[in-house]
Amino acid sequence: MERIIEEIREDLSRRIAVVADRLTDRTLAEDPAYAALLGRAELRERIHRTLGQAVEGLLRSSRGLPVELADARAVGALRAEQGLPLASLLRTHRRGGRLLWQSLTEAVTAHDRAALPRLLPGATELWDVLEQMTDAMTESYRRAEAAHGDRDREHRAALLDVLLDGGDGPSAPAAEVSAPEVSAVEAAAARLGLPERGRFTVVVLAADPSGAPVAPVAQVAPAGGPGAASAPRVLWRIRADGEIGLVELGHHPLESVRELLAPLGVRAGVGPVVAAPAEVARARRLAALALRTAPESEGPRTALLDERLPAALVAAQAELAGRLRQVVLGPVLALPAQDRRTLLTTLGTWLACQGSTTDAAQRLYCHRNTVSNRLRRLEQLTGRSLADPRQVVELALAHSAVLQRVETEPANRPAVPDRRASRTPGGTARRSPRRPA
Repeated sequence: MERIIEEIREDLSRRIAVVADRLTDRTLAEDPAYAALLGRAELRERIHRTLGQAVEGLLRSSRGLPVELADARAVGALRAEQGLPLASLLRTHRRGGRLLWQSLTEAVTAHDRAALPRLLPGATELWDVLEQMTDAMTESYRRAEAAHGDRDREHRAALLDVLLDGGDGPSAPAAEVSAPEVSAVEAAAARLGLPERGRFTVVVLAADPSGAPVAPVAQVAPAGGPGAASAPRVLWRIRADGEIGLVELGHHPLESVRELLAPLGVRAGVGPVVAAPAEVARARRLAALALRTAPESEGPRTALLDERLPAALVAAQAELAGRLRQVVLGPVLALPAQDRRTLLTTLGTWLACQGSTTDAAQRLYCHRNTVSNRLRRLEQLTGRSLADPRQVVELALAHSAVLQRVETEPANRPAVPDRRASRTPGGTARRSPRRPA
């Protein structure tokens, strides 16, 4: 094989040059990806070089030497970085292999037709060389593509953090974001393909107990893609403090987020609609607040901030919430665990039923009179009347504060009744002044 190729080397070199021209023109004419990426001279030089390396690989293989694959690996990595589809790269490579074999047979025929049978064993060796080059190119391409994808994901995550944190950390009020930071937010939004003005909101998901991510890797179609008209676009960010989704609502109502999150089966908080990327950080903080209004005991649900503003007020003021719990429901919280749960559950159900004792009884699977008796006892303990709207508001807010405390501070749940609490004739509980409030 080596002798035959040496005999036809000069003619083969001319033929390879012609093949490089033909394959370059065909590739540019038929493959828009190549046409958009490379000029004719550059592509022609690369094809010519690859054909020559295949011939050298055939010679090395016939001598029992390994095929040099460094250049094939370099080409695979380069084309991945440039964004050329792997299919385009492999198609041109395969075409080059066929044309190279054709050039070999034509050169041998022109030199000495009788030598053709001596060339035939080289077919297997040539295809083996081409396969090694293809494998090296493909492996290098995929490694570079994976690394590029990781960089893209990290870059996108960094851009999302700029929006979600407002350029100044998670707790900075939007009004305090400086002009340079606003510019950074606007630049990040532009890189993510978000409009300068629109309708946005933020979703905060409750952490999964197992620590596994809850949000999908890719959510619904991006704006302008297939399905974009049927669902909002969501950009997900998984961080140490939880999973967050930036939602580009477009023309969709805020309530559509519920349908979007339903398949996930998790608790979620949804912030208000904001009109610009610079306001996304505020929406994120309010979404986290909305999540705190949806206790784990209520199961999977999507809490929209604007539907839970009273509970959000309680969640936003931890110190006042603690005071509200103690002042309004302190006597109830001092009861034995079973009694406490019964009265708090009854109050919560009655509030959820909009003050209907009958509906509350149906939900609690008990008689209407039982619900009335429990509510009457609660009124006696708290000194609040369920007939007074202002006092109902106090009870509702205090009940929300209890639920949120149970959610965020499970270790501090009242579990042991205070044996030093005594009953007063009015039915309220009086605690010893030696006990902390």
